[in-house]
Amino acid sequence: MANLVGKDIPNMTYGTQEDYRRLYFSEPTAALKVPVTIQAGFGVLKMGTVMAENGSAAGNDGKLIPYDPTLTITGTENAPGRAYLVANSGGAYTVNVTIEDSYKFAVGDDIIIVDSDLEGAAENLGAITAIDRTTYASYAVITFTTILSDTFTTAKFAYVVCEGYNTAVGVLEKSVDTGKGSTAGGALGALILSNAVLYKGVLLNMDAGALTDLSATDRGQFTVIK
Repeated sequence: MANLVGKDIPNMTYGTQEDYRRLYFSEPTAALKVPVTIQAGFGVLKMGTVMAENGSAAGNDGKLIPYDPTLTITGTENAPGRAYLVANSGGAYTVNVTIEDSYKFAVGDDIIIVDSDLEGAAENLGAITAIDRTTYASYAVITFTTILSDTFTTAKFAYVVCEGYNTAVGVLEKSVDTGKGSTAGGALGALILSNAVLYKGVLLNMDAGALTDLSATDRGQFTVIK
């Protein structure tokens, strides 16, 4: 057998097909939109992602985060703003998440914990006081100011998100890369606020709550933001 140490081994990696679809049905230049700063740690946010605003008192206050569709929680939603717990937690001032997901937060962010029992309700944990990414190799520990009043479990898809997560403020006009993990730096983007007719199939995390927040309505294959 030939010695392959130190040599390149031929291989082929197959990726998924990227669909280059149109977001606007209406004239893009007629839409009302603003430049925005998007919080770090969410990876690539695709065109058509519904966005929310971090409502913390400190930390990343005012930066945009992905809107979280919370009408039904099954763990399969398109919800990149979530950091799912990797261990059950209750009666404590801490939760454990993956190290990569921990970079979706900063000290000072106010965070919310949700699970499938709550479905739209949530528990406010106050501000993050510490994020420990060094003690354990496989997970990070987030410490906050308000003790958990209930036990939150991985079986119920428990996750933490930044305050403001469930109020939609607009739609991302173009895909941006906010980064992942320790090298995440956030991104700049454009947010569609109103006066647009968009293709409904391109909107990734729109739900009934987001439609209400944005004064939008569905019309067949279109979503109209007034």
